[in-house]
Amino acid sequence: MALRASIQRVSRDLPRLMAKAGAARGMATEKQIFNQIVSTKNIKKITSSMKMVSAAKLKGDETRLALAKPFNQWTDALCGEAVIMEDLDEVTFEELPQKTLLVPISSDKGLCGGINTFISRCTKDAVAKLAAQGKECDVVVIGDKGRSQLSRAIPEKIVRTATEVEAPGTYNLAAALSSELTAAGAADYDAVVLVYNSFVNAATYKQYYKVIKPMVVEGENESMVEYEFEPDVKSEVMTDLYEYVLTSQLYYCFMDGAASEQSSRMTAMENASKNAGEMIDTLTLQYNRARQARITTELIEIISGASALED
Repeated sequence: MALRASIQRVSRDLPRLMAKAGAARGMATEKQIFNQIVSTKNIKKITSSMKMVSAAKLKGDETRLALAKPFNQWTDALCGEAVIMEDLDEVTFEELPQKTLLVPISSDKGLCGGINTFISRCTKDAVAKLAAQGKECDVVVIGDKGRSQLSRAIPEKIVRTATEVEAPGTYNLAAALSSELTAAGAADYDAVVLVYNSFVNAATYKQYYKVIKPMVVEGENESMVEYEFEPDVKSEVMTDLYEYVLTSQLYYCFMDGAASEQSSRMTAMENASKNAGEMIDTLTLQYNRARQARITTELIEIISGASALED
């Protein structure tokens, strides 16, 4: 009787002791693996929902971008077309004037792939190339993510930031930010360079920069505007036209950046959901193996106990 009681006690306590030993060696127990599976499934539900939300928002952003393109197309005649950042190795920035204001446009929210990282990287490259040519530049950052990244890399170049920008952007918002740039001394610079993400399709976006120079009233570099002005108001009109060009381009950059952000977030959440599914399959396999090992161990213990009693 004493031997039977001893065997029963060992059989009852052995799984608990083995679980403690496994935990001490750093091996995941069944309960831990099960909890990981549950949490990963919850994450997959969240990322799948975020993908669907981004897909719905992308439709509206594409519509607003299509409406903004003809609204801003007239600025190309005054400022030139935007240049893709992939051409930075070929473009040496020699055409830029001596004093430049860089305006990188990023987002306030994360979980959207590398759109903000690309903007920050392009801005840092532009600062380095301008410095190598002995030219001056300052930075006005739009978006919290760009501010946090660039404040660690080039804090001495940042003169102003604008965060918590309303989404989706409106023309009034663009006008307010244009006023902020004017307050930061945009008119005192030889050129304002906007760095932004441009939407191509639901899976692709590229980085562009556009140079906007102040309107010159007179002299050899006088801006070519085919209008007749009163002599005493030409300077004022040209200043207002410059602010209007800047506002119009900012508005277009907001629409382009918003579509790029949603497309990138949709792709990122799709990849996250796919990775979560693969992790669930791996954890489920580990859980089944651990469960099978536990059941096998218990069967061996029962058979061994029964054999001991027969002996």
